[in-house]
Amino acid sequence: MGNVESSCYENHLSRFLPEEKTDIDEVFDTLSGSDGSGELKTGKATRKAVTLAMLKARVQEALPEQMTFRLYSGMKSVDLTGKSSGSSEQIVKEQFIIFMSALLKGNVEEKSSIIMRMISSTEGPVKGKQIQEFTEDVITSVVHVLSYRNLLKGWNLGKTQDPTSGVKVLASQLLSELKLEDRKKLAGPPLMDAMCDQSTIANWVFQVPLISTFLSVIIRQGLLVLHSLPDQANNIVNLIPKCKGIKGSGFVSLLDIPSIIYINSHLPSELQHKWRLLFSSRVHGESFSQLCGQIINKGPCILILKDLDGYIFGGFASESWEVKPQFQGDNRCFLFSISPSLMVHTYTGYNDHYMYLNHGQQTIPNGLGMGGQHDYFGLWIDSNYGKGHSKAKPRCTTYNSPQLSANENFTLDAMEVWAVGDLPESAVIKGKKSILDTDPEAQALLEMTGKSRQSDGLREQIEEDDDN
Repeated sequence: MGNVESSCYENHLSRFLPEEKTDIDEVFDTLSGSDGSGELKTGKATRKAVTLAMLKARVQEALPEQMTFRLYSGMKSVDLTGKSSGSSEQIVKEQFIIFMSALLKGNVEEKSSIIMRMISSTEGPVKGKQIQEFTEDVITSVVHVLSYRNLLKGWNLGKTQDPTSGVKVLASQLLSELKLEDRKKLAGPPLMDAMCDQSTIANWVFQVPLISTFLSVIIRQGLLVLHSLPDQANNIVNLIPKCKGIKGSGFVSLLDIPSIIYINSHLPSELQHKWRLLFSSRVHGESFSQLCGQIINKGPCILILKDLDGYIFGGFASESWEVKPQFQGDNRCFLFSISPSLMVHTYTGYNDHYMYLNHGQQTIPNGLGMGGQHDYFGLWIDSNYGKGHSKAKPRCTTYNSPQLSANENFTLDAMEVWAVGDLPESAVIKGKKSILDTDPEAQALLEMTGKSRQSDGLREQIEEDDDN
């Protein structure tokens, strides 16, 4: 290796701490084999090297085979000679180190150079369809490796939706940030046939941080490199939250793992580490009073709704819900859709109608709403549980969101609410009281209709079930 190439390699190597260098050395030695099977003869010298078969043996079932091949193509593309890359089918240590440095610690230009060859092993621009396939492979691999390494942190693939459709929906969302040189965004058939060069990929990686995070998780957990060092935790802690409150129930979430990751990435960082189930209509019953009893004074929450047409959507409430005639919350609130498309809609600054919850009033709306205005909410659940609306012509004034449900007025099929982050200290005591405990009039009205208090005996389960 000449002085220029040697200097480049040393620069990449210097990015790693001593303990990281030791870990990478050990992984490469294991990959290349200690029996001499992974040796590359270069003139008179013999160097350790890694083949695709050796990489597969290291990864085994931790990653899908297609992703293992993509990693191999990325490593092989690292050019140490100044000639065309990929001249050898074996990967030497310098290539391995530079690959790790570029994807784990490099800038967007370095990452995009490797990603281009992970998308396609041939030189030159890549097609939009190839980028889509790569993105879907990346998301699939993240879900797979987290499950394989038991890193789903309480989430269970049997208690969430099948991630297959979620992978495609999340991939479409991430690809929506792909822009050509004229800054034009592409979607649908035009994207599939578009030719994208490295600068396009670099801009995309810069605009979509999840791509780098996903690749980091795939490399660290798939190859078990740098996975046990302290800074590794940062890649997973905020990627998927710890799941609480589902132990011992027949609960199956409306969400899949890709949508959980995406919605969690938009929460304030201090709230991304944990989600706790507060309410599920399929567990607690279809009752507005039960809903209120579970979410009041429980801190920031995520609401997820599914209408009878199969559309899934919801909102993030940045503060504890309170029953009162005024709007509440702050500009951290947002609305979102999950199916058939995945999108987050944040505040516009037009007004402060972030959150609204009222009950038992005769002159103003009774129900739960987010965005818009009275009788014209971006998201509304009527106190007559089961009915709601999402009105936006053309957009919700507060969040710039479109109509989230299939029809403007919808019938609710299912709903769930998650507290995010740590519960406020007062929630342990006050959170056990429902609106019926604090509003005798509401309790009396319920009893007059001959309905029982469904919430009794149910409210303590979620709070006390802390270990999954």
